Amino acid sequence: MRKILFLILFISVSAVAQKQMTPDEATALKAKVKTRAEAITTVMSDFTQYKHLDFLSDDIVSQGQLAFKAPNLVKWQYTKPFAYSVLFKNETLYINDDGNKSNMDVGSNKIFKQLNQLITASIRGDMFDDNEFNIKYFKINDSSLVYFLPKDEQFAKFIKAFHLSFNANGDVTEVKMIEPSDDYTQIKFTDRVVNKTLSDAVFTQ
Repeated sequence: MRKILFLILFISVSAVAQKQMTPDEATALKAKVKTRAEAITTVMSDFTQYKHLDFLSDDIVSQGQLAFKAPNLVKWQYTKPFAYSVLFKNETLYINDDGNKSNMDVGSNKIFKQLNQLITASIRGDMFDDNEFNIKYFKINDSSLVYFLPKDEQFAKFIKAFHLSFNANGDVTEVKMIEPSDDYTQIKFTDRVVNKTLSDAVFTQ
């Protein structure tokens, strides 16, 4: 479980100068992000991942490329410091560890199924489900930061919170996934390209 959580996503900006949004501002942000998410069919983006563990003096840094295709194809292709890929496809998690391949049925596991759904939603930015999360909204200059706190007690044993950062256009720029121990995985997206044609061949193990 911890190994997969380490490899998956989910990042955030510093809380410096953040200010809580008014209800009207939060409603406007949700509308903007939802409209943006509904228009997205594919995403390609470079990413840098930081894994923070309390007992280490430095974060573990990885780099790679994300590919997403609606409705739920997601591939994380790690290139540095080692070759590794994680593919979510047809409720199955496929892992390719430098040629050593394995897979796991996530459809029959509630926790992994929720993770897969949240990963897809976080990439598109549309995670605003008040039934699933307690949600807090903040402003940081021209950007927005949203905290998602899982209501499901079982899920909260693995994930304490998700933090999503959005730019002025409503695109996700960072995702932070915080564990109950306060260790976290932070992913920063760069060179994001949306709605470019992606062959299904991209989403192979």
